Amino acid sequence: MSTPDQIQRVLFDNADVRGVVVGLEESFQQAIAYGDYPDEIRHLLGEMLAAVVLLSSNLKIEGRLSLQAQGDSGLRLLLAECNDKGQVRAIARFDEETLKHGERFDHSFVNGRMALTMEPEQGQRYQGIVPLEGASVAECIEGYFRQSEQLPTQLILTTDGQRAAGMMLQVLPAAGNGDEDWNHISTLAQTLQNDELLELDNETLLYRLFHQESARIIDPEPLSFSCDCSRQRSAAALQTMTEEELLSLAEEHNGVVSTTCHFCNRSYDFDAQDIKALFHNDGALNESDSLH
Repeated sequence: MSTPDQIQRVLFDNADVRGVVVGLEESFQQAIAYGDYPDEIRHLLGEMLAAVVLLSSNLKIEGRLSLQAQGDSGLRLLLAECNDKGQVRAIARFDEETLKHGERFDHSFVNGRMALTMEPEQGQRYQGIVPLEGASVAECIEGYFRQSEQLPTQLILTTDGQRAAGMMLQVLPAAGNGDEDWNHISTLAQTLQNDELLELDNETLLYRLFHQESARIIDPEPLSFSCDCSRQRSAAALQTMTEEELLSLAEEHNGVVSTTCHFCNRSYDFDAQDIKALFHNDGALNESDSLH
């Protein structure tokens, strides 16, 4: 990963398999900078971020892909997102008192489930949900593809808390020697060590694994941290409460209701005039962050 914060696709000239390699450094650090996460959660978010970027390589539309692991207590939520521009963000929610340490990944959740959500800018939202089953993030995602897509998939994910990296291999939905190619390529990938995935540049990494397989790497695409929160989106979230409730809340807090984006820590303030506008005039708001 000599050039971090990029994704590169891998083509095999003589095999019905596709590959993707990703490395994150600054983008990963910025994505978790606003959460006071223990090391264990940082590592899981690193693997989730690497995974969702790999999965987004199949995204053929303008929009966002979200990978979410969720449970009812302890580790309640891990969420990583990547859009078609290579912009990433992530968040975790957990109960420190009931958080389980040193467990299998799926045992960290109560009633755990995994969801993969595609949100196109135009068109219908799609979500697939499966039970959370697997000792690691990678195993759970591989299980998702077995159950939901029936598509052989192999993921290798690693992080040291400051960097994250991953490789994904999938069978191409094409006629030919798919099963034979898959068994051969995936067996070679299993020899990859975590430190190699973090330390080696992609060309060296692919030569180390597939120098006899006519593998070609495509030009890299950049990755960066970005949050698309907005004043209007925060206002929409407030509308789960009534106008009377919000006005009462504002009165208790010096005339202002404040919301904070958990992804980027940006705050949005709404005074009484803003709150009234939410429920009248089609909910139109002044986009300025300044109060009236």
